[in-house]
Amino acid sequence: MTHTIGVLGSGSWGTALAVHLARTGHDVRLWARAAALAEQMAATRVNATYLPGIELPKELQPTPALEAALAGAEFVVMAVPSHGVRTVARAASPLLVSGCTLVSATKGLEETSLLRMSEVLRAECPADSAIVVLSGPSFAIELARELPTAMVAAGESSAAVEMIQAHFRSSALRLYGSSDVVGVEIGGALKNIIAIAAGVVEGLGLGHNALAALITRGLAGLSRLAVGVCSQRETVAGLAGLGDLVLTCTGNLSRNRQLGMALARGESLPQILARTRSVAEGVRTTEAALALGARHGIELPIAREMSDVLAGRTDPQAAIRNLMGRKQKLELH
Repeated sequence: MTHTIGVLGSGSWGTALAVHLARTGHDVRLWARAAALAEQMAATRVNATYLPGIELPKELQPTPALEAALAGAEFVVMAVPSHGVRTVARAASPLLVSGCTLVSATKGLEETSLLRMSEVLRAECPADSAIVVLSGPSFAIELARELPTAMVAAGESSAAVEMIQAHFRSSALRLYGSSDVVGVEIGGALKNIIAIAAGVVEGLGLGHNALAALITRGLAGLSRLAVGVCSQRETVAGLAGLGDLVLTCTGNLSRNRQLGMALARGESLPQILARTRSVAEGVRTTEAALALGARHGIELPIAREMSDVLAGRTDPQAAIRNLMGRKQKLELH
């Protein structure tokens, strides 16, 4: 069945999702904030800036106008960076079709409020819109190349989750349902911080032992915070937690991992950001995660060290020494 879908955000992930949905036969409108990018995509049928080499299907129409992207849209996918979600949601809200389903494809926490992305959407969008979170181990270019991908669709409404499972799946994308929105979003947000640390470990040449330990202890901290904010521990062991964490910490396509590697080479955060077009969400999420942890009395030692490295208060080697020198304790304490 063909549906009208608006995808807000024309970065690599938004474009990949739009391409995927258009290939399944849906009528897709891809909104780009920059009119020049929308015009370039419409003319060349490629997003050369964020997803080069992937042809845009004829069912996909780029547009710089929110009105055009949202007209008649039964599903609306939010794929803008976390710091832009509230602004875009507020602008989109009066244009949404009554009863449409909102799909949050953005991973992160709002820096000022510490809200998860679905909470930001709920605050800004009509109450009759169901919200489903889409998360899990997924590099944009691999989905765009139709390589096998498995993700989680999480929502409070089981009917809305089942609709997303039915209409967003393909032979290349398998979707598992969940009601644990909190766990899925916490997993998607915090794994980016740990991936920066993984890049530091890789960049310093510290070996596989160190990387395995980092991922495992990072998962422990992620799990503590998720449970502290009322998530199910089992969710963190699934695709949206462990799965996404492993991919982001080990895959060369991970922007957060690449940022950590650059830090290990001695580059400062301003230097890295000055030459990077795409957003590494872990940079913005780190302070918010620490604040959320403090609110719930939960220690996040890896995030604390990465905060100091990102701010230039310490160097990557010192951060590793600090983590290794912490007081020993029971693993499952």
